[in-house]
Amino acid sequence: MTIFAGIKPAATRRSKHRVAILAYDGVVLGDLAMPLEIFGRVRDAKGQPVYDVRVCAVSEQVQSEHLNLRVPWRLTSVARADTIVVPGIDRCDRMVPPTIFGALRNASHRGARIASICTGAFVLAQAGLLDGLRATTHWRAAGELARRYPQIKVDADVLYVDNGNVLTSAGAAAGMDLCLYLVRRDHGASVAAHVARAAVMPLERAGGQAQFIEFKPPEAGDSMGPLLIWMEHNLNKSLSLSTVARHAQMSVRTLSRRFTEQVGLTPAQWVARARVRRAQLLLETTPLSIEHIAANAGFQSASVLREHFKSSVGVAPLAWRQSFGSSNSVDLT
Repeated sequence: MTIFAGIKPAATRRSKHRVAILAYDGVVLGDLAMPLEIFGRVRDAKGQPVYDVRVCAVSEQVQSEHLNLRVPWRLTSVARADTIVVPGIDRCDRMVPPTIFGALRNASHRGARIASICTGAFVLAQAGLLDGLRATTHWRAAGELARRYPQIKVDADVLYVDNGNVLTSAGAAAGMDLCLYLVRRDHGASVAAHVARAAVMPLERAGGQAQFIEFKPPEAGDSMGPLLIWMEHNLNKSLSLSTVARHAQMSVRTLSRRFTEQVGLTPAQWVARARVRRAQLLLETTPLSIEHIAANAGFQSASVLREHFKSSVGVAPLAWRQSFGSSNSVDLT
């Protein structure tokens, strides 16, 4: 099945801010549609489109997982675009035409704004545009991005990252957040809010808000697995460095070095994150009060829980419960 990714319109006046959305084999259709929907809805006071939005590709036809797309614009539109959006790709190892990398690098050199959605970060990474920068992607792909491109400071804990003219976002709805953020940067908060309402979507979330990540508990087969499992089971107790080292039968210095090498965090950092994850789980699955959750997760008080939770997740504990809590949760008190 072949569909048209937009219809090539009559010539538009160049005074409009041009948004070029790249398409290539394996493009994630949702990531391609999001910027079309968001930027395409922005209107001026006379009801006229503010952005000249174009879907661009190397060739006329692009194959996604479910559809063949007829793409109306070529890379020459990218060469004159003010903003370029790079949607996600279905496989991190999929080959992208080298001419796309060249077009992205040329656009970057002339100062265009370039934004990736989800695994589109891998395309920017291959083009060398994320070297030395902080970036994000879908949390499932963050480890692979960090492994393939160690020169990138991968942050899987945020919705999007703004490096000025190079921006990256996490998966799915985070791409909407990034597009709304760009609209707000261009035209102000009220315009962005109007677009969000027109698209029947939530108002833009802050980029520093955490991705909603599933937690995979530590496994005993890992070298640090048994210790992590013990720490996980004892989060409500004092887990000072000396206590953890004593349980691991190591010196404090040896534990600190090995833990950081193998886990990628200090013991204190791991404990803090694990306690927040415990609080998340309890907020989602129980009606326990914030005070009870704080004690169960090992925080000294409800206020300390709120402080750590907001700093780590980006929203307050009660806001998390409202979004993810189950109405059928069982009271564990």
